[in-house]
Parts: sequence; C-alpha cells; structure tokens
Amino acid sequence: MDAGGTDGYWNHNAHYHPLVLAAVPDGCRFALEVGCGDGLLARKLSRVSAAVTAVDRSAEMVRQARRAAAPAGAAVDFRELDVLDPSAGPELPSGSYDFVCSVAVLHHLGTAAGLRRMAELLRPGGILVVVGLARTVTPPDWLVSAAGVPAHRVLDRRHGGPVEPAGMPVAEPAESWGEVRRTSARILPGRRWRRRLLWRYSIHWRKP
Repeated sequence: MDAGGTDGYWNHNAHYHPLVLAAVPDGCRFALEVGCGDGLLARKLSRVSAAVTAVDRSAEMVRQARRAAAPAGAAVDFRELDVLDPSAGPELPSGSYDFVCSVAVLHHLGTAAGLRRMAELLRPGGILVVVGLARTVTPPDWLVSAAGVPAHRVLDRRHGGPVEPAGMPVAEPAESWGEVRRTSARILPGRRWRRRLLWRYSIHWRKP
C-alpha cells in the first residue's frame, strides 16, 4: 500500500512520512517543514538534513514539539510562526532551503497562497513535497475515496489504530481534488501530482 511504514506512532499523515523522506536530496543542508505539529516528521528529517527548521502557527503544537526528544546531535529549530505572515520574512528568508515539505497543512493555508510561499522559500534546484487533503465532490473522486476504506482497515489493524496528537488543529478542506490539482499545475509548472489511497494527494516539484 503506497508509502507505508513509519517509526513513532501511526496515522494517515505519518503513513506518508517515508514518501517525504525519500524525496530529500542528497547532501541536504537546510530543510523546512511547514506545519510541524508535534514535531514527529521534523525529527525524522533531522536524520537526513544537516539542519531542520520546523514551524507551526499553533503555540501548543510547538510546545509539544520542543518537549519531545530529538535524535542525538540533531539540529532542529522549532518556531511558532505563520509562514503567510509578512512579518515572518526575516525569520524565513526566501531562497534559503534545499528542501521544503508539509503534510496535511496546505488546506489550512489555501492552495495558491501556500504553494507560492513554499516555492519562494526554496533555493533554485530545491525540492518541494506536499502531502495534502482535498474535498470530495465528484463521483469519480467518491469512488477513489471508497477504495481507501479497505486499505485503512488493514493498516489500522497492523498498527493498532491511529494516534492523533492532542490539541492538533483540524479543518475540513474547502478545495476539491480537481481545484487543488489545477491550482498546483498553474503555480508549479512541471510538478508531479498523485492521488493517494488514504484520502491524501502528493505533490513533488523541483524549483528551476
């Protein structure tokens, strides 16, 4: 089942952490996670990037991330920050990161605004990976969504059920799969899009 496997706890977002980690370029110096939650993915990123900046606009999530132990020698900087806030510019300089990622966060930002900002933060040649959610509205989308149910049941039994961090902000996606697909193609020419089984999509893009 696509992606699969994780250390730490399991849920539909953590299921796709291996997909994100596999895209980190060799010799990555500076990685950025947008919407880090309790820091699980950022801690994994610290194993494959020399330095990781992880931001979230939820003060509670940043507190949880800072409390958790990072791997020995890891350089992970957790910051309470809204990437769309213009005042965040000095803390997140444009063109500074070799790798930028987000998981289940883009629908909180808005597809167009979030992708533009994350693309701006990448250096030329840098990699952006987004795993996101969208709203199901068309009959074909409903069919794909239904196909995820058996996969969820198998994985749920395998991992002993999903674990969700306490206090994690939750929002229903407003944009449909088609809207996100078209917007991402317009903003990130040449991006790779894939619909995933567990009610997620992925975007992979290299900045020219």
